[in-house]
Amino acid sequence: MAEQEVIKHTKKIYKVWNSKEHSFWQKVKEFLVEVFIIVFAVSLSIWFHNRSEHANQQEDVKQFLLGLKSDLQNDLQEMLDDKQSYLKQKAIFSYIGNAKPDHPLNKDTLNKYQISILNETALNPNNGRFEGFKSSGKIGTIKNKELQNDIMDLYQEDIVSLLSSTNNYIASKRKFFDYLIKNGKRINDSTSNLATILLRDEGQNLCVWLSTPNEVIERYDKCIGKMKKIIAQINKEYNLQD
Repeated sequence: MAEQEVIKHTKKIYKVWNSKEHSFWQKVKEFLVEVFIIVFAVSLSIWFHNRSEHANQQEDVKQFLLGLKSDLQNDLQEMLDDKQSYLKQKAIFSYIGNAKPDHPLNKDTLNKYQISILNETALNPNNGRFEGFKSSGKIGTIKNKELQNDIMDLYQEDIVSLLSSTNNYIASKRKFFDYLIKNGKRINDSTSNLATILLRDEGQNLCVWLSTPNEVIERYDKCIGKMKKIIAQINKEYNLQD
């Protein structure tokens, strides 16, 4: 519509300017009026276009943030479970690492914490939505700059640091697994020599190292806190409940 108006008034300017029925000053007056109409029509068209584009942009932001909230809620539950796993690993390896060489390990305790002794725990973050939104260049369209910065910090700093810490811990635990594989023996269908080899010097050294996943736990706490903050910000932004 704006293009048609511009064409219409441009033709009128041409017609008036070349008219022999109008004086010079009449032509100037008509010219200025038509130019004003053209500028106004173009400006109004640009304003409506920008308004529409902004509305579409903010709808994209809303859909992204609502989806991100769902991703964070899933990751948050996984992180809480992971943190408990590391607390259990800390407990059992502290118990083993502080054991006296002449005092046998309690087999019931080892059985209770068997999963913690033999598992690996690492976060698998749901970051596909964030990476897609960021790579599209839309992350800057989030008007709440504190929320924008918290999201960037979480995915590009906090989770990266957490994964680095968990990878280092898992690398140490795999050395522990290698030790168990190399020295472990099954005595019968229900027992092994696990309690014995854990009290050897190498086993003790490995358990002492594995008894301090403090950095991992601290970084889980930092990510958990940041995720809860982001979820609360999204809820406030759109008047939502958890």
